[in-house]
Amino acid sequence: MASILFTRGAPSLDIIDQEGLREAAQKAFTDDPGGTFAYGTSVGYVPLRTWLAEQHGVAPEQVLVTNGSMQADAFLFELLVQQGDDVVVEAPTYDRTLLNLRQRGAKIHAIELETDGINVDALEALLESGVRPKLAHIIPNFHNPAGYTLSEAKRTRLLDLAAKYDFVLFEDDPYVKVRFEGEPLPTMLSQDENEKVVYASSFSKTMAPGIRCGYLVGPKAVIKSIQDIATTTYISPNMVAQSIVNSYCRSGRLEESVANVRTALRARKDALVAALQRELPEAVFTAPQGGYFMWVELPGVSIDKLVPVAKEHGVEFVKGSDFLLEGGDNALRLAFSGVTPEQIDEGITRLGAAVRSL
Repeated sequence: MASILFTRGAPSLDIIDQEGLREAAQKAFTDDPGGTFAYGTSVGYVPLRTWLAEQHGVAPEQVLVTNGSMQADAFLFELLVQQGDDVVVEAPTYDRTLLNLRQRGAKIHAIELETDGINVDALEALLESGVRPKLAHIIPNFHNPAGYTLSEAKRTRLLDLAAKYDFVLFEDDPYVKVRFEGEPLPTMLSQDENEKVVYASSFSKTMAPGIRCGYLVGPKAVIKSIQDIATTTYISPNMVAQSIVNSYCRSGRLEESVANVRTALRARKDALVAALQRELPEAVFTAPQGGYFMWVELPGVSIDKLVPVAKEHGVEFVKGSDFLLEGGDNALRLAFSGVTPEQIDEGITRLGAAVRSL
C-alpha cells in the first residue's frame, strides 16, 4: 500500500504548465543567450527585476531576485538579526523560519495566530512592555502552516505599529496568487508610507517548485545592503532559471497557469473539508480561501502517538508542534496541494481509521 502524503507544500506535476515552461525556456535561450548563460548580476536577471518592479509599482532598485524566497528570507535575516536581537513571529509559523532565526541566536517572541491573522493586541502589549524587535515576520495570505489570511484591519494596524515602534515588517507572501475564494486584499507593501515593509514572494507556488526563483521588494537602502550580501554569497543567482521565469511571465501564460492551479486547489480543499467532516467530525479547522495548507486540531489526540500509527495506515502529515516553540500537541498540518481529490478522500479515510485505533 503506497502512502498518501499530506507533507509537502508543492503543486503536483499534473497542475504545472509543463508545455508553457518548455516554450518559455526555448524562448529564453533563443532571445537572450548572452544574459541567460552568463554569470549576471547579484540583483538577479535584470529584465525579470524590471518586470517585478512594474508589477509592484516600485523602482527596480527596490527589487532583488534570489534563488527561491527562502534565500531572500535568509539574506534579510543576515542583514537585520544578530545574536540576542528580539524578533516577532506568529505562533504557529513556518518551521524553516524558526530554524533560521534560532540558528542566528535571535530572541524569538511567538505571538498567537488567530483565524484572521496575528493577535495584534498581544503584539501591541509586547511592544508597550518595552520589547523592541528588529523585525516581525508575517505570512499574510493562506498562512503556512495554518492556511489563515490576515484581515485588512490588522494589516493597517501592523503598519501603524511598525512605524510607531520602528521595526521592519517582513511580509512573507509566496501564496498570494493562489486565492481560490473571496476577494484579494492589498499588500502591506502597497500601503507602506514609512519604508517599514520588506516584501518577499516566490514563483515556486505558481509556476513550478523546481524553478527556485524568489524575490524581495523593499526600501532602496535595505535592498542595496542585501545586494552586497548576495554578491559575497554567490556573485549572482541562477540566471537560466530567472530568464525562463521572465520569458514565462512576459508570455501572458502566467495568469492562465495560476487560474488552473486555483481551480485544482479549490477542488482539493473541498475534498479535504468533506472527508474531514465525514471521517473526523470532532476535528477543529478553518477552511482556507487559498494556498496549500490546512491546520487541523484533534481534541484529546496525541499527535506524537498518532504519527507512527497513521504511517502504518498509509498516511503521513506534519506535526503541529514542528511549527511552534511550544504546544501544538493535538494539531497537525495537512498539505492538500500535491494530492488529488481521490487521494485526499482515501488519505483522510485512513487518518480517521488511525485515530480510532489509538
